[in-house]
Amino acid sequence: MKRLFYLDNLKVCLTVLVIMHHAGQAYGNGGAWAYTPSNPAEFMPWIWHFFSTNAAFFMGLYFFISGYFVPRSFDKQGTKQFIQKKLLRLGIPLLFMGAIIGILTGKPKIGHMWFVESLLVFCLIYALIRHWISPIEKKCKSRPTIIGLLIVALLMGVGSYFIRQVSPQDHWIWPFGIIPLPMEPAHYLQYVMMFVLGILAYRFQWLDKMGNSVGFMALLIGIALAMGNYLRDGGPWDAFVWQWFGIYESLMCVFISFGLIWLFREFVSTTSRFWQWCAAQSYGAYMFHLLLMIVLQNAMDSIWIGAFGKFLFIGVVTTVLSFHLTWMVKMIPGFKKVL
Repeated sequence: MKRLFYLDNLKVCLTVLVIMHHAGQAYGNGGAWAYTPSNPAEFMPWIWHFFSTNAAFFMGLYFFISGYFVPRSFDKQGTKQFIQKKLLRLGIPLLFMGAIIGILTGKPKIGHMWFVESLLVFCLIYALIRHWISPIEKKCKSRPTIIGLLIVALLMGVGSYFIRQVSPQDHWIWPFGIIPLPMEPAHYLQYVMMFVLGILAYRFQWLDKMGNSVGFMALLIGIALAMGNYLRDGGPWDAFVWQWFGIYESLMCVFISFGLIWLFREFVSTTSRFWQWCAAQSYGAYMFHLLLMIVLQNAMDSIWIGAFGKFLFIGVVTTVLSFHLTWMVKMIPGFKKVL
């Protein structure tokens, strides 16, 4: 199977978006953060639109892309080797970063590595199922349609709506007690469904079969929904979206995700040494960026360039440092197998 450079490129952009998302959390209502500016004027009340729109799709799309490559990896390696490589590639970074975060906070926390832990759990469950059940045949005429995407989004949305009646957004739990498996129930159905959709997309070759009209319409619908989210500022529209946000967010997730996949497939599918280098460092950049960012935020606390200036500067500098730190760490013998 040829390498899908457009998915590599999309994953790089998602990693940068995650870093920029975290860069803004200290300067707006983006949930708990390890650093708080000493100057209360360093606050951007509008940035919650950015957080809300990002959270609607970017981690779900991460899980989709990860799920897409899981069947091919399992088919090639078999159960034993697949599990060994996932424990190496996901388990060791999880333990390493979890230990560092735990030491720094004095509590058993894993921070942003919840994604890596959940992905490891999903992969192990997939391996267990595939060990006993044969794979789905690729010979299937199904292909993505707008109606199909709408049905998936509504199923995800209705489920998310009812989950949020008992566990609202940004409410994190440890469902297994002392075992550090943090989970946000409000979004977890989305993550599970997107991971499964990624697996099915590989088996049924949906990404190749998705027509230009479907991809373009998905992108337009996703942009319209994102704009609708940005236009929320009190009033009836804001109240309506907030009441049904589990459904609205799921619509954003599915349509933005498939729209971006189509956009990158058609227009960002080429590669270069720069894109290849970035793709090779994106996983490590996700791992390392949080600690680098908090150090940089504290170091710049007394410097005044405004909240927006700090958001952009810290986001860009942390992105560059994270990718280059990964590149340097991978020069250490043995580390390249993990990162």
